[in-house]
Amino acid sequence: MDVHRVSSAGLSTHDRSELDDLLGCADGFVWVDVPRWDDEAEALLRDGLGCHPLVLEACRQRNHVPTVHAYENHWFVTVHTPLLGPAGHVHLLELDQIVGRRYLVTVHGPLNPAVDPAEALTETEAVRRRIAAGRFAPVSAAEVSYALGSAVARRHRGLIGAVAERLPDMEQQVMTGDFRQPESLLEQLFLIRHELITARTMAAQTHDVYARLASLERFVPAEDQGYARDLAEQFDRVRSIGDGESQFLFGVTDLYQTRVSTKMTVAMERLAVIAAITLPVTAIASIFGMNVIVNDHTQWLQLFVVLAVMLAISAMLLRWARRQGWW
Repeated sequence: MDVHRVSSAGLSTHDRSELDDLLGCADGFVWVDVPRWDDEAEALLRDGLGCHPLVLEACRQRNHVPTVHAYENHWFVTVHTPLLGPAGHVHLLELDQIVGRRYLVTVHGPLNPAVDPAEALTETEAVRRRIAAGRFAPVSAAEVSYALGSAVARRHRGLIGAVAERLPDMEQQVMTGDFRQPESLLEQLFLIRHELITARTMAAQTHDVYARLASLERFVPAEDQGYARDLAEQFDRVRSIGDGESQFLFGVTDLYQTRVSTKMTVAMERLAVIAAITLPVTAIASIFGMNVIVNDHTQWLQLFVVLAVMLAISAMLLRWARRQGWW
């Protein structure tokens, strides 16, 4: 657990035991960052800050969708940062924020064991460095929360941008690809589509959360509502970009599936023509062979007649298939 005080003098780091005194200071506010939930963090939120039991429960367990709760002295919001994993999997890095008038608490996780814990701290560490370097001078906890939300929105946008960079190459493969083994390319297309849909869904849900927060006039001050409205607009733009890229990818995937299906249909038609041509030949040969028990010598006239009939039937079938446009 990291305890920081943000004031007009900048950012300073303190011990957990100083938290009560820091909350009583007239200048600035306190920022408590919890990289991993533990009993100490739960005691701080429950006894020190008087957080609602629902907030404690949300911080303790994993939340698969963004959420927002508002109370008399603080409001709580959960957002997710996307992180690309192997085989098209997208990890959801949860960030819980408890925003009060004099304090901000950020809680990370729980995390998938396969995720590097440093990935979950990317946004908070970036904002902390900006404050420490003097490039960002927030005057309220809500302003830091706004900066964190903007960083999450940029990461959403970055994921969509990373996926979009792969689309032109995939489109080129679709236009010039080998249809004899379509499984690999189709798998790549569907994995990219999954990444886009996940990012788009996360952005849309986060937009709804901040839009709801902006409407809570009873619990959220007017200035903080402005931050929420701006964040809602940011995530709405990310959602719109994701929709555009998804539609483009859907079109590329449908084109490739259509070309593969057409190729298979043509192949089946040609196989049907071959079967239709050989079927009467096989039938005549079978009947003729069953009804002739034994021959002392070759009956040339009979052989020529049978072969001529076979060729005539095959030629008629080929001509009929040609008129139907099958080859």
